[in-house]
Amino acid sequence: MGAHVAFQALTIAGSDSGGGAGIQADLKAFSALGVYGTSVLTAITAQNTRAVTAVTMVAPVVIRAQMDAVFDDLAIGAIKVGMLGGPDAIAAVVDGLAGHTAPVVLDPVMVAKSGDALLADDAVAVLRAQMLPRADLLTPNLPEAARLLDTTEAVDEASMLEQGRALLTLGPRAVLMKGGHASEAHCVDLLVTPEAVLRLTASRNPTRNTHGTGCTLSAAIAAGLARGLSLSDAVKSAHAYLQGAIAAADRLNIGHGHGPVHHFHAIWPHE
Repeated sequence: MGAHVAFQALTIAGSDSGGGAGIQADLKAFSALGVYGTSVLTAITAQNTRAVTAVTMVAPVVIRAQMDAVFDDLAIGAIKVGMLGGPDAIAAVVDGLAGHTAPVVLDPVMVAKSGDALLADDAVAVLRAQMLPRADLLTPNLPEAARLLDTTEAVDEASMLEQGRALLTLGPRAVLMKGGHASEAHCVDLLVTPEAVLRLTASRNPTRNTHGTGCTLSAAIAAGLARGLSLSDAVKSAHAYLQGAIAAADRLNIGHGHGPVHHFHAIWPHE
């Protein structure tokens, strides 16, 4: 009898030396959800729970070499794309994805939780033109959606839906509008497709430890897709997983700023 082939996913993103976001968060989410994680680094950041103090971009030729190495040997079932940083990195990733059919979840990382910019201004137009049409799912928060559309931030569900539909016209097959930056007592996310809208709600948790929530959610969705879930089921599963990780975040007590969510909340023993 042949050996079981593990579910496999790829994250293409920046490294977070503090371990709460980026590649590190993605690999933790993959592992927690039963998926073997592979990675392509686009940038190396000096970062902790309080600030990003340095960023070095990985050369596009090395980004492409990493992608080729992974695709040449592993059966990738889904791809999460996060921090790309600049136009050359975006072009390398788009080129490296050519010919591959695994679904792509694009988290348009632009600003760190600390407020530090992670995407150069000249890269936004390139991301919009080249990367959005390659995405099966785009997962912007409200500031990112506004920046991609060159407009003001959505302030309610109606404007979130309007912006989600506007983003669909830029090429992604679906858009998950994330309402975490809104101010209501409940957090509302909207999965917008050409055919339907799926509304997901959660109570707003008072914890300050929310570093890496966007990375974690997009990686968890990719993990679900790698496991063969439909898009809506993958989004619902990832949403539930992230809410559990946020609810358990204070159990970790990591750092002195915005600490990470608890990726292994369902696995590690409670203290």
